Amino acid sequence: MAAMNERLTAFGNQLIDSHIRLRELLSRLRDGTYTGMDLQVHCLTFCSVLERHHQAEDDGGFPVLRKHYPELAPVLDELRRDHRQIAGLLDRLKDLSTMDEVPRQDLDTLAALLETHLLYEEKKLVTALNSLTDDEDGKVSRAVRLDED
Repeated sequence: MAAMNERLTAFGNQLIDSHIRLRELLSRLRDGTYTGMDLQVHCLTFCSVLERHHQAEDDGGFPVLRKHYPELAPVLDELRRDHRQIAGLLDRLKDLSTMDEVPRQDLDTLAALLETHLLYEEKKLVTALNSLTDDEDGKVSRAVRLDED
């Protein structure tokens, strides 16, 4: 049981690590320093990684947090709204990814919204995540992990 508790106390930290990776991917997309792939592939990869992360939060991690911390319900609702807004921007980026260059304004808008969202999520959820004592069949671990495959 001690190993499980040690594993669970890392969930908030894993979320922060995933957010750092998302920031790195977006930064490379914005400044053109991605390597080994063209713009379209990098853009679609970034969009896919972020969409899977948000889906895992919405479908797994957030319901677990809501169950154990009902006082977080307004925060979780707000984060879900953010996810829908970000999804709209990602859909636009995917449409634009066939261009030689993604318009700077679209990337700047996404970067600003995403940074605000990630900071808010970290501020509001990390303590609760680190306090969880049940992964609920892997729902939380999938939500905080960044799946880049």
